[in-house]
Amino acid sequence: MAQQLTPARTARLGKAIGPEPTAVSGVVLLLPGGEEVSERRPSPMWAAASVRGLGRRLTRAGREEGLVTHVVHYRYRGWNGGAAHLAADATWAADEVVRRYGDVPVCLAGTGMGGRAALRAGGHAAVNSVLALAPWLPQEDVAAPPEPVKQLVGRRVMVVHGTHDDRSDPELSFRLAARVKKANRDVCRFEVHADGHGLHQYRDEVLALAEDFVMGVLFGRTFSRPVEDALAAPPPLGLRMPLAAGFGKSLRR
Repeated sequence: MAQQLTPARTARLGKAIGPEPTAVSGVVLLLPGGEEVSERRPSPMWAAASVRGLGRRLTRAGREEGLVTHVVHYRYRGWNGGAAHLAADATWAADEVVRRYGDVPVCLAGTGMGGRAALRAGGHAAVNSVLALAPWLPQEDVAAPPEPVKQLVGRRVMVVHGTHDDRSDPELSFRLAARVKKANRDVCRFEVHADGHGLHQYRDEVLALAEDFVMGVLFGRTFSRPVEDALAAPPPLGLRMPLAAGFGKSLRR
């Protein structure tokens, strides 16, 4: 009896969040969190739930401009060392956007390990921006190469991190942002005082900040003053910008 082959796993894009516009002019790829090491298949429902609130917010904000938002469903739960499975799936997803929608700008928006994937895959030709929320980054090791940053040259990058995150070290995201800033001035990082990994305490402010950034990078809307200031400020000021309580209630000048 012939041995039955196990089908190869493939990444996929989830169904567009909300009604898909007739003409697509920008895409957000939502990259859920993951684990450091795991070859288990992720639960699609869990993955979507972790980023769906952000996706709904961005979809509503960009509907008139032709924004479409998809969750990326990974092949594996884990990053898995040099395989960097989540980053590879993010790159595949950007390729798929080009196949489906043509030459439109893409923002990679990731949380936790998905934030690391967004930063790593940011060099894709279709990607013009990266939003990393509480990105998980490996501890610095003199015996291992540091996280790459050159792929982010020419992209606008925003990192958001809670100061009390006990799962993803906020100091590591600051150090990475500082290295990116040396090669690319269009980088900013916001600190959410006393918030944890899920950024739940200031959820409304974080979502408003994400909307402000994404609508600016994809559709040219004017950034709010705090985002403008963070992008323009030299390090460390623009990389330790506090996210003010109530941000979003009066975004514009």
